[in-house]
Amino acid sequence: MLLKIEDLSVSFRNDDGEENPAAIDVDLELERGQVLGIVGESGSGKSTVSMSVARLLPSPPAFYPKGRILFDGEDMLTMPLEKLRRKRGKNIGVIFQDPMGSLSPLHRIGDQLVETILLHERMTKAAAQTMALEWLGKVGIRDVPVTARAYPHELSGGMQQRVMIAMGLMLGPDLVIADEPTTALDVTVQAQVLRLMKDLHRANSGVLLITHDLGVVSQMATRLAVMKSGRVVERSDNPAEFFAAPRHPYSQGLIREARKMELK
Repeated sequence: MLLKIEDLSVSFRNDDGEENPAAIDVDLELERGQVLGIVGESGSGKSTVSMSVARLLPSPPAFYPKGRILFDGEDMLTMPLEKLRRKRGKNIGVIFQDPMGSLSPLHRIGDQLVETILLHERMTKAAAQTMALEWLGKVGIRDVPVTARAYPHELSGGMQQRVMIAMGLMLGPDLVIADEPTTALDVTVQAQVLRLMKDLHRANSGVLLITHDLGVVSQMATRLAVMKSGRVVERSDNPAEFFAAPRHPYSQGLIREARKMELK
């Protein structure tokens, strides 16, 4: 089992010391070669759970009252910080929702990719530069040298997202966490980005896909989980069956609303 989340609860403590639960008793599993889609409205807890896998939530205020997150059999919640940092990027790649919030505005695209490579791989700077340029090409960027020299603000949203996909996949991670990877993109670019993610993620890796977009889930997921108010209310190992006959009333409501949007 690549990823096993057991009885996980995540809370945030405010300035008054009050605890606000964001995820409650979550159990999820992901095998290599699978795409697990976690769906739900804003505030459902899906991003809280996904960011907890790599311990990317600020702590404090976030803390974990109970549960385990087993990645390749190791508990991420008790892992020493130095070891955890080595796993981020190398073993766990993250494609964030907002590329401009994740890319440094002060550094060129190529330099940021090279820095990530050198942080995790033993190779010369020249080899890292070659690898960075190759990956910009793999994610469908046409004028690679120009893009490598550009700053993030000089790129369109779709181009920024392609850079994030390259950064998340280029080190061959075992697990890719994609948090709302297509939210800010138009329909055409969204379709291109989804195809890239499908084509480039390795068969022996797993993808944790977090989204409120059921259309994205139907295209990508091999299994799914529906979250509401911090809890998993429905799971399915057969997305086609889920969309044909969802069991939970909340899931039924999500699909009804999605179909209404399609008709507009």
